[in-house]
Amino acid sequence: MARATSVAPKVPGWQAACVSLESKFNKPMAPKSIIQDRNPDLTLLSSRSMPADILGTAPGDPIAILGTQRRLAEIVELIHTASLLHDDVVDYAETRRGMPSANVFSGNKLSVLAGDYMLGRASVFLARLRQPEVIELIAEVISELVKGELYQLTNTNIDYCSEEYLSKSLDYYLEKTYLKTASLISKSCRASAVLGGATEEVADAAYTYGKHMGLAFQLIDDVLDYTGSSEELGKPATADLELGLATAPTFYAWEEFPELGPMIARKFSQEGDAAKARELVYKSRGIERTRELAQSFCNTARESIQIFPDTEARAGLEEVLNMVLTRKK
Repeated sequence: MARATSVAPKVPGWQAACVSLESKFNKPMAPKSIIQDRNPDLTLLSSRSMPADILGTAPGDPIAILGTQRRLAEIVELIHTASLLHDDVVDYAETRRGMPSANVFSGNKLSVLAGDYMLGRASVFLARLRQPEVIELIAEVISELVKGELYQLTNTNIDYCSEEYLSKSLDYYLEKTYLKTASLISKSCRASAVLGGATEEVADAAYTYGKHMGLAFQLIDDVLDYTGSSEELGKPATADLELGLATAPTFYAWEEFPELGPMIARKFSQEGDAAKARELVYKSRGIERTRELAQSFCNTARESIQIFPDTEARAGLEEVLNMVLTRKK
């Protein structure tokens, strides 16, 4: 996203603002005697920062990445990894990407503390970017990750046994999916554009792309829970049902098979519920309709970035959408 928006329209005075941030983002703001902070890769990161004299890259020239944008990517990865550590504890997961999960390997306490430490370091690095909107965007992501998990755990404001729920279930699920998955992607995409001095129109397009790509990614994840193998996924297939979670294919299947409603209400807790629900999803158009919805989100994401200049980077963003739709794990 940084590369795709680097040659897009900029706000007035963007170059001076970027130069100012580039010279500061590796430095603490509080007195060193108080912070007592040492960044072991400070020299390496500084050497990779974008020099001020090539900030005005012309179309056709090699596109460089701002040091602040690279740091943003590191912050986002810290937050993402922390969320995985915490999720595995909450979900009692035993594997992650085909390997023993951290909570199995080191226990719940160390997993939670490791995730907390990553969030703490991410917050420090975020503050040092010294860009108020970016700080606000990414700070909100952290709270929304927690809010999404609470949505999944409590399902508040929802009556699974009511007829009204059938029409609202997917909307509620997509809201939860935005909080747990698409929020981080969408807000970090916008933050990257903002750090590069993009106009509001460009920054908003970056956000729209990230939001719809993130929603599509999770929907395909839901599909793979039914169609992928445990070896491909690196976790047990149909793990969501075993955890009592209804996802998009299940909600679509419920429209065809009303008997799924009570099973969703009791979170597939009775013996045979998960197996029966799986069978009904396979008999329905649930998987097909979920793929269609993911495709529509990718179409929206693709349309949103057509305002970007036609570059290799924009083509890369479009290729990411193809990868989201065709991935096997």
